[in-house]
Amino acid sequence: MEKKKKRLTKTYIKENWVLYLLLIPVIIFFVVYHFMPMFNMKMAFQDFKIFGGSKWIGFKNFNLLFTSPIFTTVLKNTVVISLLKLILIFPIPIILSIFINELKTSPFKKFIQTSIYLPHFLSWVIIAGIWVSFLSPTGAVNEIISMLGYKPIDFMTNKAYIKGVLVVSEAWRSVGWDSIIYLAAIIRISHVLYEAAGIDGASRWQQVKYITLPALYPTIITVLILNLGFFMNAGFDQVYNFMNDSVISSIDILDTYVYRIGLKSGAYSVSAAASFFKGVIGLFLIICSHLFSKKVSGKGLW
Repeated sequence: MEKKKKRLTKTYIKENWVLYLLLIPVIIFFVVYHFMPMFNMKMAFQDFKIFGGSKWIGFKNFNLLFTSPIFTTVLKNTVVISLLKLILIFPIPIILSIFINELKTSPFKKFIQTSIYLPHFLSWVIIAGIWVSFLSPTGAVNEIISMLGYKPIDFMTNKAYIKGVLVVSEAWRSVGWDSIIYLAAIIRISHVLYEAAGIDGASRWQQVKYITLPALYPTIITVLILNLGFFMNAGFDQVYNFMNDSVISSIDILDTYVYRIGLKSGAYSVSAAASFFKGVIGLFLIICSHLFSKKVSGKGLW
């Protein structure tokens, strides 16, 4: 039996060798930028020197990190921003994918899909420029606010609004692209189920509720667990490009903190300790969410 499986696997690889060839750049990317850096995480436990002479100092870098008042603020900002994004943005691609699937007009459907996928291919430098212009005191939003008789708001330098700007701009960029995952899962649902439900008199909403959503459940669980693994990231590229002196205390996150103390200040060991801490929290969240999902629903990441 095992020999037969191996033979089938070899045959499958030979028939689809082009697809495996396309995986090589992806594998190289993850090896270089994700696996190789793991070997240097020992820096978190050293007094690291670039030109040699690094000494093992145990948990001193972590003590320095956790007793820093800046770290407390940064950790709080990271958790708040990530939590806002998770709660407010995560359901939108699911709803959007169902909405797109329900559209029957093909040209309109293609237009909607193209429109919502496009922002994903823009860098955060470009997106930040668009939103800064859009939300500036003389931008389109404030023009509308002024027309309604209210005073203009400088959203980009106001601590009360900047987190909301991060959430909305992240949603604008990512929900369309993320909906592809759920659309792919919806396409796999057999049309026989919908036809049978239609014959039994089920409305479109009932078909979505009792057929589409249950079929999407495993995908939703998998994506949620993976998102929790990146919970402590909070989006370095986005925050760095939206950051300014007026709001830095409100949106300074772990990644921007690591960038400042590591690359700018040269405190490589402390920045490595912060990154190590972030990675451990991410791993802990993945394992806990997987075990919880397994216990409640019988389905998890593996």
